[in-house]
Amino acid sequence: MQDTISWIDEELKQIKDKNLFRILTELQSGQSPEIIIAGKRYILLASNSYLGLTTDPKVKDAAQRALEKYGTGSGGSRLVSGSSDLHRELEDRIADFKKTEAAILFSSGYLANVGAISALVGPGDVIYSDELNHASIIDGCRLSHAEIKIYKHCDVELLGSLISSDKSRNKKLIVTDTVFSMDGDLAPLPELVELAEKYGCMLMIDEAHATGVLGKRGSGATEYFSVEDRVPIVMGTLSKAVGSLGGYVAGSRTLIDFLRNRARTYIFDTSLPASSLAASQAAIDIIEFEPERRKYLWYLIEKFKSGLKNIGLELLTSHSAVIPVLIGEAQPTLDFARLLRENGVFTPAVRPPSVPPGKCRIRATLMATHEEEHIELALRAFKGARDSVLK
Repeated sequence: MQDTISWIDEELKQIKDKNLFRILTELQSGQSPEIIIAGKRYILLASNSYLGLTTDPKVKDAAQRALEKYGTGSGGSRLVSGSSDLHRELEDRIADFKKTEAAILFSSGYLANVGAISALVGPGDVIYSDELNHASIIDGCRLSHAEIKIYKHCDVELLGSLISSDKSRNKKLIVTDTVFSMDGDLAPLPELVELAEKYGCMLMIDEAHATGVLGKRGSGATEYFSVEDRVPIVMGTLSKAVGSLGGYVAGSRTLIDFLRNRARTYIFDTSLPASSLAASQAAIDIIEFEPERRKYLWYLIEKFKSGLKNIGLELLTSHSAVIPVLIGEAQPTLDFARLLRENGVFTPAVRPPSVPPGKCRIRATLMATHEEEHIELALRAFKGARDSVLK
């Protein structure tokens, strides 16, 4: 038989030659401050479970009770037989949490972005997308077949000039992360709201890394910037600070009704299982009504960032639980991550295409379940890696 995929060998060789080959690391434990890999214990500084809710007893108990009542799977798409009272209750809870009229659930944040963007715009329309937006936003833009205009990261002036030159367009959509997943910085949301209102653009934001971390109630960047009633399309995930699984879009009831009838990643996808739905509801309650967890997380973030700076490491400007330590090229970043692991800290090297060439980094993240001792031990490991790799 003819080997029609032999070209893959050369592709893989090129990936390896550039130090960009990826492998999986298997965890033998949950998303706790300390994890087990190959029988050894490490401090975990690579989880997006910012409040540690994946292992919270209240969240696990809610999931177990739902599992007993509803079973392991939903059995179908929402529009066939896979819609339960738990789906509706969680959508209502998200809408209340985000201060919108309604919300719609997707099986992941990735599917929420792809489905919503490709439903909202199409050929003849134009999308304005921040150059550092998440891959799910990028893919949603591409699948829409609208014209895509990329603006320099957080450059409101450039974005304004792009929009003002497109007066004849049918529909215009500005789309951005609110907290950027690899840099940890914030989008200039108030300025984006002003631009959208000035030029009649739809504005869609991705709150994946902001929810649970920003705002007095932990609702995210719309609350943090006091623009909850001025952003018409709010997307987010349930898999990061919420500690469960799934994604959502929140907005007006008209918007949600439209997506329920037009978003292909909703219509044709098997719905979330009951255990995930119940876990998300319990977690949102914790986020909103137990702000002390978020306060402690921010205490740890500032302590860790201060320690890294004192060591002499270069940090990118971050206003979130994402703490990027800039190393530069791929090989020294891999060496840095290896030395961290040898000293009991697990946080992988981040390389292209996740970040631009020459901007490789250690992307450290903290959880509210970390203790100060974990931070001290991690800082020692970072100092040792710096002394070896960046001397």
